Amino acid sequence: MRRFLALIALPLLTCAVLVGCSSSKPAAKAPPDKTNLAVMATGAFGMSPKVTIPKAKADNQLTVKTLIKGGGPALTQADSLAANFVLYFWNGATSTLKADTYTSNPAVIGGTMLPGLESALIGKKAGSRVLAVIPPADGYGANGDAELGITKSTTLVFVIDVIGVYSNKASASGTQLSNGGGGLPTVTAKAGSAPVVTVNTKATPPTTLQVKTLIKGSGAKLAKGQYVVAQYVGYIWRTGKSFGSSWTSSTPFGFVLGATPEQVIPAWDTGLVGQTVGSRVMLVVPPKDGYGKAGASSVGIKGTDTLVFVVDILDAMTLQSG
Repeated sequence: MRRFLALIALPLLTCAVLVGCSSSKPAAKAPPDKTNLAVMATGAFGMSPKVTIPKAKADNQLTVKTLIKGGGPALTQADSLAANFVLYFWNGATSTLKADTYTSNPAVIGGTMLPGLESALIGKKAGSRVLAVIPPADGYGANGDAELGITKSTTLVFVIDVIGVYSNKASASGTQLSNGGGGLPTVTAKAGSAPVVTVNTKATPPTTLQVKTLIKGSGAKLAKGQYVVAQYVGYIWRTGKSFGSSWTSSTPFGFVLGATPEQVIPAWDTGLVGQTVGSRVMLVVPPKDGYGKAGASSVGIKGTDTLVFVVDILDAMTLQSG
């Protein structure tokens, strides 16, 4: 059963490759070679690009081209980005497409990126398309990653559309309406930090889904099928303790609202439709609208647990077919 903790089921690799575990530092500059410069990509922003890779061995140069210059905010090391991308593995004279998020949904990328991707993306503005040809020394180094199929000689070729840039401390930006209470948990928060939920664990939780708008944003209303970027905290009513938070991971969370198969628990798909960008919404979730009778033992959720989520809606976008 796909539930919230499963996050997004993207094609093979994707974020695992973008946010690698390599400890390699960018390679020292070597004499120039023109092989990587011959990699080309064409097409409109937001649509899957046509990529041309030479039938030759890649050189060892990190090669970055800004194919389309955007006009939005520039990505910093304190930000995450929502992006669509294609990824090719280039081994010897052969290149193979390994991922294409344009055919599914974007990814929110944050944390420590591969050295070559960090060099390619930091400073780029939302609305930009970036081509990055990343040699092993700027990617997974001499060890590669056997689980991902990356060898010590695999060059990574990305074409990335930077859709949005979000501070890792971004939160709801609208007008405060409520802090909860009245039989529901109360929510307090300091700017730039995760909301704190206070639950009366001795009280009987509601048996139906409760949706409470705490902060009302001035943005567009969320609709089924949109890609939503959000911050969240999740609490267990029984214990009054948090079991998960995007704030802890320092990366906002992205998902398709009302996707088939679902990418979030039913309460999110139901409770967030019609809410506006910039809002903070509290969801009090009975088991049937959460993780069901199975619960989620990995984070301490029993099949009888009511959950409390506080969701800050940062952005929403309509997906394009690639």
